[in-house]
Amino acid sequence: MISYREYVFVGLAVFVLKCSAAEPRGPASDEDIVVLKTAQLEVMVGNNRWREADGVRHHAGYNGLFSIRAKQQAESPFVPAYAGWNLEHYFDARPRADRNVFFEPRFAEMKTQRIDPQTVELHQPATPVYQVESWTRFSVVEPNAIDFSFRCRPHRDDYAGDFLGMFWASYINGPNDKSMYFLDADSTRQKPLWRQLCTQQHNLNSTVRFAGDRIELSFESDDALFANESPLRYSAPFFYGRFRNMVLIYVFRPDPNLRFTHSPTGGGMTADGTDTNPAWDFQWIIPQPEKNHEYQLQGRLIYKPWRGRQDVLAEVARYLPSDASE
Repeated sequence: MISYREYVFVGLAVFVLKCSAAEPRGPASDEDIVVLKTAQLEVMVGNNRWREADGVRHHAGYNGLFSIRAKQQAESPFVPAYAGWNLEHYFDARPRADRNVFFEPRFAEMKTQRIDPQTVELHQPATPVYQVESWTRFSVVEPNAIDFSFRCRPHRDDYAGDFLGMFWASYINGPNDKSMYFLDADSTRQKPLWRQLCTQQHNLNSTVRFAGDRIELSFESDDALFANESPLRYSAPFFYGRFRNMVLIYVFRPDPNLRFTHSPTGGGMTADGTDTNPAWDFQWIIPQPEKNHEYQLQGRLIYKPWRGRQDVLAEVARYLPSDASE
């Protein structure tokens, strides 16, 4: 049961959100969007204000990687109106009664700053309800990668369930194969056994945990991707998915509280209305978060022509040490 204190606090925060941040963030300016380039990639990064680009409205509330265009594939893997690596939710064990709280990172003010020719940072001051301040950096790496660094600082110490969750979504633009692929819990990069995650419906068996994850979270209902678990577990902190002739490889610095998540319909309908766009997501759990303490998650997104699973493993090895399996 939610306490009276939490009820009043959330109610006041929701009122603030509805009066201000719940409205669309407004049109973007040149300062809100940055384009980064490598020899192979052109990457557009932006905050959660809306914009028009190539005749397509990029909706308010979506942040992160707006698009990636490669020399070998002009079409971006991300749904044009949405984004990839989009900071979507903060969550704990409290009920998810209000959409503006559930999608708080979409609505709270966020600013973009170019750090150097290869790097852009998205800064979000402490959000109204979860009071999480964050800094997200994307840095392009030759020839075909984007490094990701997320730092956050909770400004509360009373999260329900004594944990803080963060959730990122990538809305994939009509791939022929909606699946995410990763290594089974009982295998290694040296002796891989591949597993496939392609859920049958939204919020069903959606989240895959690390083999060594010992944190058991409790929710009042399973009506969210992060609250509904698959029986599968993974052994190494990466997954990949196919887009046209390309592959997207998501690889992370080892963290036992990193989880992979899938939705077959999270990206809405395809442009021709004949199919659905999947979401390839991940989440990160901070157990017993401390007020004003800084936490960090790091990863890399590799986008390149598909050359098979051995090539995927080779790319992972370039980012992770050979023994990094947990």
